[in-house]
Amino acid sequence: MEVILLVDVKKVGKKNQTVKVSDGYANNFLLKQKLAVPVSKKSMEILEEQKEIARINEENNKKDAQALAERLKDITLEFTAKVGKDSKLFGSISLKQVEEEMKKQFNITIDKRKFIDKGPLDMLGIYKLRIELYKGVIGEIKVHIGERK
Repeated sequence: MEVILLVDVKKVGKKNQTVKVSDGYANNFLLKQKLAVPVSKKSMEILEEQKEIARINEENNKKDAQALAERLKDITLEFTAKVGKDSKLFGSISLKQVEEEMKKQFNITIDKRKFIDKGPLDMLGIYKLRIELYKGVIGEIKVHIGERK
C-alpha cells in the first residue's frame, strides 16, 4: 500500500514523502496512529499545496532575514566596563547582554545561540559579531566596549 507520511517515521521515511509499505503495517500502525494517509488523487493535491505553501514561507523568511541583515550593518552597541591592566576587563560582556541591549535599544530579538562568534568580549575596543539569521544569511553588528570611569 502506498501512503503519504504526515511525520518522520524511523526506518520508513520523512514527512511528506510517499512510501510503499505492507498493507498490515499501513492499516494497523501508520493509519491508526495518524502517522500517514493513503495515497489518493485528493491527498496528492493537498500534499502539493502544502509543499507550495512551505516553499513560499521559506522564501519570505529568507527575504525577512536579508532585510534584517541590512538593518544590522548600521548598528553599533555601546558598553562600558571596569578595566584592569592591559585594557583587560574585569569580567566580560556576554552574548546575553548583547542580545538584551539589541532588544532594548532597537527592538530586535535575536537568540544568543544564533551568534557565530562566541568568543569572550573581554577587552576594550570594537568587536564585529556575526549572526546566522537564516540558512545562508549572515548579519553583522558592531559592539564597542569602552572604559567606565
